[in-house]
Amino acid sequence: MNQIKKELKRFLVAGLSAVGTDLVSYYLLLSFLSHDVAKGISFLLGTVVAYIINKYWTFEKHEKSYKEVVKFSILYSVTFGANVMTNKMVLEMTTIVFLAFLVATGVSTILNFIGQKWWVFK
Repeated sequence: MNQIKKELKRFLVAGLSAVGTDLVSYYLLLSFLSHDVAKGISFLLGTVVAYIINKYWTFEKHEKSYKEVVKFSILYSVTFGANVMTNKMVLEMTTIVFLAFLVATGVSTILNFIGQKWWVFK
């Protein structure tokens, strides 16, 4: 259980780092690019940060693996969809946008941790 607690704490730090990268790069890119292009690039940059931190620090996997990259990409695609669907479902029940964002983020965070711990970086 200690190992999971350690990994969970590190996972949350990695997530905050990825979200921070996404947010900062998005606002910087808005000076040069359209909203959609800036958001697409910033999301990808945040995803790369999440992959690197989680692989090498959170789950301490140091071997090179293209299989991990593919699994990580699949996982992030699925959890992105879960995030959007959860956000939509909560907004159908309430008009509180921030609540929908929090619930959707919570769902995708839990799914990402489970997927990375027991599938991507097992």
